[in-house]
Amino acid sequence: MELVHPVCCGLDVHKANVTACLRRVMEGGIIKLDNRIFDTNMRGLISLLDWLKENGCGVAAMESTGVYWKPVYHVLSPVLKVLVANPAEVKQRRGKKTDKTDAQWLAELLAHDLIQPSFVPPVEIVALRDMVRTRTALVNNRTQAKNRVLGVLEDTNIKISSVVSDTFGKSGRAMLDALISGQRDPKVLAQMAKGLLKKKIPELETALEGSFTEHHAFLIKISLSVVDLLDKQICELDKHIESMVAPLRKELDAVISIPGVGETAARGIISEIGVDMGRFVSATRIAAWACMCPGNNESAGKRKKGRTRKGNRYLRRLLVECAWAARTTDSFLGRTFRRLQARIGGKKAAMAVGHKILVIIFHLINEGVLYDEGRYNRLSPKVEEKQKKRALETLHRLGYDVKISIAA
Repeated sequence: MELVHPVCCGLDVHKANVTACLRRVMEGGIIKLDNRIFDTNMRGLISLLDWLKENGCGVAAMESTGVYWKPVYHVLSPVLKVLVANPAEVKQRRGKKTDKTDAQWLAELLAHDLIQPSFVPPVEIVALRDMVRTRTALVNNRTQAKNRVLGVLEDTNIKISSVVSDTFGKSGRAMLDALISGQRDPKVLAQMAKGLLKKKIPELETALEGSFTEHHAFLIKISLSVVDLLDKQICELDKHIESMVAPLRKELDAVISIPGVGETAARGIISEIGVDMGRFVSATRIAAWACMCPGNNESAGKRKKGRTRKGNRYLRRLLVECAWAARTTDSFLGRTFRRLQARIGGKKAAMAVGHKILVIIFHLINEGVLYDEGRYNRLSPKVEEKQKKRALETLHRLGYDVKISIAA
């Protein structure tokens, strides 16, 4: 194999320490390995950096182990070229698993340029990603707290969620607060309905009859306080995220112009892929990186079933949600979803349309333009030929002899 990096370093990173293997090719082709262990505190990482600089090492590689690789990357990357590898792609051989041999194996792969580096976005995108992912976690926690409230109401046989579309809206929240404060009369509680919900007061009176006790009130009070706190935190995060995405307004507008993609989803997508599409080279590469395309599984000239790999779960979730949102639109994406759904089911159709959305996002950001329905609404020659053939066969079965001519 071709030697690309005569001097390089493999790093096996853990929480408290990092095992480093410095690989050097000496005169006469002799390979010298120097193994050392450094602490992962700031002093230890600076010592590691000084050691690599003294030995003329300009490139290092490590696995993306949880979050432990981040401080090492932050210290080394301003001075050295640091490659962060997918652990599944640089897995050590069976029976050779030690910290020392792991570092040596990474150094060996790096020396021959056999490591495919993972995508590490720039600092501003990393900060935005942290904010957006934190917001996603808080929204999930809020949903869990609301579900606990609904669970307690079901335990008391109060069926308010069967009548009120949003149990935590103004009307529903007023009824919950009254229940917590000790009000148990269904008629009094039903009169708290607001707006169009007043038409359902008789149904509410029936739904609010139950066996609500003090311990139920305490449990709901605790969960609602959590919901209120999370609402406040999410609101603060939204303001902070809005200020962070202000310089990216052009790219955000391009993503939002796609059917099914809203402001929140666009912010999440940008936080995961960034705005520099040159890092991915092509739409095919970004789809493969996100694992939004089928895997390659061909043997003996036959293409077998290829499952999608596990990729960026945050990005996949957003793209699939956007695909479901685009399903009902009168657009290229909506028609594609409905056509695929009839043949392969909704979940697979959502993955396929999510892949198309990601490809479109790549081209829009790369070209700096907005979504144009006419650009994607044209049928490919292959699909057009299929549809023409299917239509002719259908007419032939019905007893019609048809000749085709191109319309003027």
